[in-house]
Amino acid sequence: MSILINNVSKSFGNFRALDDVSFEAPTGALVALLGPSGSGKTTLLRIIAGLEVADRGTVLQEQEDITSFSARDRKIGFVFQHYALFRHMTVAQNIGYGLKVRKTPKEKIRERVDELIKLIRLDGMQGRYPSQLSGGQRQRVALARALAAEPKVLLLDEPFGALDANVRQELRKWLRHLHDEIQVTSIFVTHDQEEAFELADRVVVMNQARVEQIGTPDEIYDNPATPFVYSFLGNVNLFHGRIRHGRLGLGNTEVFVPEHATTPDAPAVAYVRPHEVKVRVRANAAASIPATIQRVNSAGPTVQLELTRVDDSTPLTAELSKEESSELNLTIGATVYVELTKVRVFAGDGSPPEDGNGPASTGSGGTPPAAAVSG
Repeated sequence: MSILINNVSKSFGNFRALDDVSFEAPTGALVALLGPSGSGKTTLLRIIAGLEVADRGTVLQEQEDITSFSARDRKIGFVFQHYALFRHMTVAQNIGYGLKVRKTPKEKIRERVDELIKLIRLDGMQGRYPSQLSGGQRQRVALARALAAEPKVLLLDEPFGALDANVRQELRKWLRHLHDEIQVTSIFVTHDQEEAFELADRVVVMNQARVEQIGTPDEIYDNPATPFVYSFLGNVNLFHGRIRHGRLGLGNTEVFVPEHATTPDAPAVAYVRPHEVKVRVRANAAASIPATIQRVNSAGPTVQLELTRVDDSTPLTAELSKEESSELNLTIGATVYVELTKVRVFAGDGSPPEDGNGPASTGSGGTPPAAAVSG
């Protein structure tokens, strides 16, 4: 069952939590609402659940307008970050609580609880209390409780936020397998891009009450639509310069930007990920930028270089393979030459509009002033 959000806005006093937000969660999809704290993700989730009322806009469930429906009438399951389990109830009682409230026959409750216990892989733990479970086990019970009434849509608010890194990793894989098995339309909130990209079929990136970009994980990572999306998705190098008739000036270096060939003169910001920075021991191209090595971090599967540009002293980061680093024989204080193998250029200074609410949504067909350049 699909969920369609149309032009939803919500304010709390003078604070604008959502500003004309629209997106769709297709039937059977697992959709992530991704963004920093305060971007409106949880407010949007609560409006879909019927726990908050939008100031304007509509919520459609399989083309039926459910905007005015109560939370109980929406057939939506909700999983909270901190489990919200009843401490005085056993695992079985927690899972079956919603069915009991609906006056479901005891035999059917027992059958459904047994089915869900197997689904969440907690066989033999029906009689335990929440205090006798690990954090990961409690979250599974909370998920089973949300699934007990066979909801048409499942909502999860930072479902792994209270767990340590190893448990989060394990539960992410488990939830993805579970979703593939039960195929319930699901929407989950997270501020962790790795979590969103690993779990979701589609990602809705939010910032300051608006949608910045909507797409598959690959689409969003490979083609960020706005400066915010680029900078939010992991480490990135920023280069400030000017575009003049298709050429981006970065200090003493120029990069050809054909998409901006008609721009006579404008400020611009170029974004380059660390693994898209090529490091050489001698200059062999006009686009080489001289830099000084400040630190070499070889812990982990790759080598991280912290550099300082010679021309303007700004810092930048490069990521190399172990083999590349060994061949280059890099030492602190040495001068190397950096080439940018892929550059994403945004006209302007990269700052949000003057109203402070970020760029308009690109999920509804907006075209950002950006260009991708491969070297």
